[in-house]
Amino acid sequence: MKTMNLPKTLSILDLREKYRSGLLTPEALVSEIISRAEADRDYNIWITPPAQESIQPFLDGLKEKDPETSPLWGIPFALKDNIDLAGIPTTAGCPEYTYHPDEDATIIHRLIEAGAIPLGKTNLDQFATGLVGTRSPYGEAKNALNPDLISGGSSSGSAVAVARGQAAFSLGTDTAGSGRVPAGLNRLIGYKPSLGAWPVKGVVPACASLDCVTVFAHSIEDAMLVDEVVRGFDESDPWSRSVKRRTSALPEKICLLKEPLSFYGPFAEQYEKAWETAVTEVKKLGLPVEYIDGSYLSEAAAVLYDGPWVAERWAALGEFITAHEQTVFPVTETVLRSGAKPEYTAASLFKAMHKLQSFKQKAHQQLKNAVLIMPTAGGTWTREEVRENPIETNSKMGLYTNHCNLLDLCAVNIPAKDAGSELPFGITLFSGPENEHLITGLSKAFLTGKSQPANETSVLLAVCGLHMRGFALEKQMKEHGASFVREARTAPFYKLVSLDTVPRKPGLIRSGVDGASIELELWNMPLSELGYFSSLIPAPLGIGKVELEDGTVVPGFICEGVAAETADDISHLGGWRNYKQ
Repeated sequence: MKTMNLPKTLSILDLREKYRSGLLTPEALVSEIISRAEADRDYNIWITPPAQESIQPFLDGLKEKDPETSPLWGIPFALKDNIDLAGIPTTAGCPEYTYHPDEDATIIHRLIEAGAIPLGKTNLDQFATGLVGTRSPYGEAKNALNPDLISGGSSSGSAVAVARGQAAFSLGTDTAGSGRVPAGLNRLIGYKPSLGAWPVKGVVPACASLDCVTVFAHSIEDAMLVDEVVRGFDESDPWSRSVKRRTSALPEKICLLKEPLSFYGPFAEQYEKAWETAVTEVKKLGLPVEYIDGSYLSEAAAVLYDGPWVAERWAALGEFITAHEQTVFPVTETVLRSGAKPEYTAASLFKAMHKLQSFKQKAHQQLKNAVLIMPTAGGTWTREEVRENPIETNSKMGLYTNHCNLLDLCAVNIPAKDAGSELPFGITLFSGPENEHLITGLSKAFLTGKSQPANETSVLLAVCGLHMRGFALEKQMKEHGASFVREARTAPFYKLVSLDTVPRKPGLIRSGVDGASIELELWNMPLSELGYFSSLIPAPLGIGKVELEDGTVVPGFICEGVAAETADDISHLGGWRNYKQ
């Protein structure tokens, strides 16, 4: 195997295929990664870089695992150096803070059990405090595409490692955007699950009540493979909760902010144009778009750094900082010490909690079966510009991200069209904690440019009668795992009849003449449920092919033509909702 034939970036699915075909071995891949890391040393990606000695035990362990039953067998990954890997120092970006964990973080244990290979520990904004990637005594992590620019943070090294082809995926953390901003700046997927969905035991806390572990990858599919391995309740983790991610589906609607958006920094104009292009592409998907009031989002976000929540950071790290004066990165210490302000009393915290609760309820109501799309970052800068103005630039970076965990939302950054040459631009999809399937489904639709079934294991089903929302058999759809996608219409050559049954049921019949365009709904149903669901449908109804007005053909409810002989033709009504029995 010639490792020089490996692509510049690595994919889980591609690596698994190469292993199966014998074109690659994990040993050869690791050797190539070590060479790449050495060649990129001046990018300041790693704190503990990949080394044969530390990786060899995991390579040896693969001999005891079955590649067919170990979903991440031989897949190399990087982890942010605030996540514990047994036997490897954890620094959190501060040499004086270093400790040597005896056991893996829960999430690392699950990955290793699934056959994944931990490569080393990546650079970060010290104590995960920052969104820029320059706040580290281990050097400023450089942008993977343009080294003069910032990498984004705080999960800087994790993002750059994947973007530079030194890992198939990597783990970061996200309290205020650290798992999404670096993804946006390095043309990656940055997936942040719902709070508690992935265990955080073994992660150095920033704000323990808000912290999430996240994944960087080159595709949604790769990110979801990682999700399948690490998701799940951990009874030893006080922040863990059981959050099931359902089969990917499209939302009922897409939300955009009605307030005008602002962009900052030397590339503000390019960012604004990139956002306008992204919105145009979103609208091409054909899903309903609603402009909503998002004025409260920035007010919610202010609680994190300009309100009492910053005291949670001080509670975690204040004792260390007080005992180790002048050892912490200056700008990091300034931010953390702000949490000790006397005005941050218990009363002020409760007031903030009550305000956030109302904001949280509003967000969850707005995003019921919906996805909000915003830019991932308010701008980007050169590393030199951030060095000269570290606080303001960091604040502008988080303009559209800081609210996320405070409002208990899930989120994913996906690459949109670049803002300029080697100037990536990302958008973030947000929804409520039970709607991770909607952000993944819409991500796939956006990235492919098609509003279509979001997963090979599901099917888009056209429904025209009692199974629609608000009717008696809607519950049957939900019992079989189906989720509403959007309203639609048939092509203009169908008849709709009212069958002489109790209760009355509609029948959709394709007609060569005197046809009409009939209103219907599209639902996403797991393929595993479709067979049994179809068996419940009484004759003369059944599941067949239905052509939509845009020419798309999907499975859906149809009726035998013979039924028209005794049924009432109600085609002129345009749909079952208009029929009054």
